Amino acid sequence: MDQSGSYGALAGGGLAIRMNLDAVHAYLMAKKGATEERPFDLETPVYKVMGKMFALLAPKHDPPRITLKCDPDHALMLRDTYPAVIPGYYMNKRHWNTIILDGSISDESILDVRIPDDEIEEMIDESYDLVVKGLTKAARKKLEEACAD
Repeated sequence: MDQSGSYGALAGGGLAIRMNLDAVHAYLMAKKGATEERPFDLETPVYKVMGKMFALLAPKHDPPRITLKCDPDHALMLRDTYPAVIPGYYMNKRHWNTIILDGSISDESILDVRIPDDEIEEMIDESYDLVVKGLTKAARKKLEEACAD
């Protein structure tokens, strides 16, 4: 995030990219129990649920990218479908994909923030759901209780 509280100045690419990154950040943080940490450096937010990572945003890359957990078979299908989806950078390549936010996926959504970025949101949803599914029963119950308040 830059001094204005936005990701755009870091990404280079103008208003559309900044608004898109801000929308991605907001979508990630709207997930039940989501927290943002910066364990690697100040420019790389990691999004977690119950202490488990479900997303990593790299806004300083040009173009920016997001790394998300994915079902192994679905990960391969996404990589075959979209050139902007590559094996997870510095992650277990079987379970993680890195999505390059270059406008090639849901192109209109990237360029016009009034249109929902459905495809990327679906990838975020899958990542979050897989991580929550992998939590212990006690952790899932604690998450439900914390979010019920």
